[in-house]
Amino acid sequence: MKFRYFINMAALESYVNHTVGIITADGRHFVGTLKGFDQSLNLILDDSHERVYSTTQGVEQVVLGLHIIRGDNVVIVGEVDEAIDSRIDFSKIRAEPLPSIVH
Repeated sequence: MKFRYFINMAALESYVNHTVGIITADGRHFVGTLKGFDQSLNLILDDSHERVYSTTQGVEQVVLGLHIIRGDNVVIVGEVDEAIDSRIDFSKIRAEPLPSIVH
């Protein structure tokens, strides 16, 4: 069975030029400024980085810069509260990496 998700494009439009967090189907976590998107939910992020989680060391933040995420891989998009995010010490966070989604 194939699932279809419907996104409220107006809600996504309100995130343009704001910092967002994106979780993908393969368990990756991206953070950056949403610059645009299309009808297939392909997302364009600027000033982006990937947060890589580990149980043995702090969160690694891999700088990506301008980055495109394919819409068929997007699971969650949410706005990041930059004031709270800036106070988090990611070097002290230990976590299991997110698993991929199994269909």
